[in-house]
Amino acid sequence: MHAAHRRYLVFEQGLGAILINFGLNFGIAWAMFRGLSAVPMWGTQSIAGDTIGTSFVLPFLTCLIVTPLVRREVTRGRLPPFERGPADYRLLAWLPNTAFRRALVFGATATALVSPIAILAFLAAGLDGIGPGAFMWIKAAYAGLLAGIVSPLIAARALADTGSQGRAVPNTTR
Repeated sequence: MHAAHRRYLVFEQGLGAILINFGLNFGIAWAMFRGLSAVPMWGTQSIAGDTIGTSFVLPFLTCLIVTPLVRREVTRGRLPPFERGPADYRLLAWLPNTAFRRALVFGATATALVSPIAILAFLAAGLDGIGPGAFMWIKAAYAGLLAGIVSPLIAARALADTGSQGRAVPNTTR
């Protein structure tokens, strides 16, 4: 992997994604939960429900945004293409080729794997219900952490799309 790839994946897609999603999700929590006296663990507008929703929506939308962004960076010469294609990277090869299908896989995988761990951690911490202010910080931290994990993976797969041929693949967002 080229040094420019490592820098891009760590700083722009890692730390950048953490900061952006922390702030964005703090704002979302403020808009959705500020009027509640407490945010319950379970129910329609709840910690568990929001965690599950965030676990799907964040990777899904990130994939739909980051995939064409990475391709554009390579096409414009701001980032070199990967040396090899997706089939050469075991962790990335199994992911679908289209951004939409890949987004569904990332969203479903995060929902199935990450949200149960987060909910169990909330329960283990004795979280039964909390004030909206505390929830805003928890949601922002969770979203930042999740983004810091999935965004570099999504970007790496999009970079792998640019490999082999030495150029960006056509946009296949359908």
